[in-house]
Amino acid sequence: MAMPTAAGRARRSALNWLGVTATGPAVPLIWAAPAVLFMLAFALIPLIDNMMRSVGPAGSLSLAPYQRLFFDSFYLGVLATTLGFSFLVTLVCLLVGYPVAYFMVRHANRLYGVCIFFLVAPLLTSIIMRTFGWRVLLARRGFLNATLMDLGLTTRPLELLNGPVVALLATVQVLAPFMVLAIASSLQGVDRRIEESARLLGAGRAATFFRITLPLTLDGIGTGFILVFMLANGSFVTLLLLAGGSVQTLPLLIYQQINTTRDFALASAMSNVLLVSAVICLVIQARLLRRRGVKAQ
Repeated sequence: MAMPTAAGRARRSALNWLGVTATGPAVPLIWAAPAVLFMLAFALIPLIDNMMRSVGPAGSLSLAPYQRLFFDSFYLGVLATTLGFSFLVTLVCLLVGYPVAYFMVRHANRLYGVCIFFLVAPLLTSIIMRTFGWRVLLARRGFLNATLMDLGLTTRPLELLNGPVVALLATVQVLAPFMVLAIASSLQGVDRRIEESARLLGAGRAATFFRITLPLTLDGIGTGFILVFMLANGSFVTLLLLAGGSVQTLPLLIYQQINTTRDFALASAMSNVLLVSAVICLVIQARLLRRRGVKAQ
């Protein structure tokens, strides 16, 4: 048997790279080159540049931005506010979204598609337009104040904007569909015969829900919780236009550092913290999905 020459090995290597095997053409690996180049140019290289900015200019290494971020009481307070606000938004989305998802899966029947449409339709609208809709609704001369004054419930316009409550409600309105869709997908996988068996054995509706239905949908709840928490962590436009400075979070502080104080190192460090929190959420979500796949097998 003849030994392969150097030219033969080089030719075989080139054919393998092009996706051509001994049994015929396979999926050409070179076709992935445009996607790889795109990710390098618009994802990986900007992330590396941002990381380098956070540790100082070229030729130096300084962790001062991270020291300020994690040891200064003001920045620690902003970090705690960011996490606390995101957790509160996620919790409200869960409390609002679970009943909606339960109704869609168990009672909507033929209207299920209509419910999905009304959930997804707002996502097709710019978040800036939805935020300005809240301003029109709650402004001093907006619809709500005008209605209250016409009904005689108040003699002068109420200050409904520029507060944490309206920022919370608007953020929930933006992110709740993600929670509903995650829980609805999990509910669809619950075998109703298990619930019927529990009812036949004497369990009431509440006991069946809390001991059967709810535990079987914990994966969907976890996925929705992680997804909404991650999106709320990076929420910016809604808080900027509606909070009126009453809620100070890392995305708002990054905007301030870039446009006002011009402290790019600190802004890069803050964005890296948000990136790490998002990566942690994605890792947890991947573990949940992997565990769901193992259970399905």
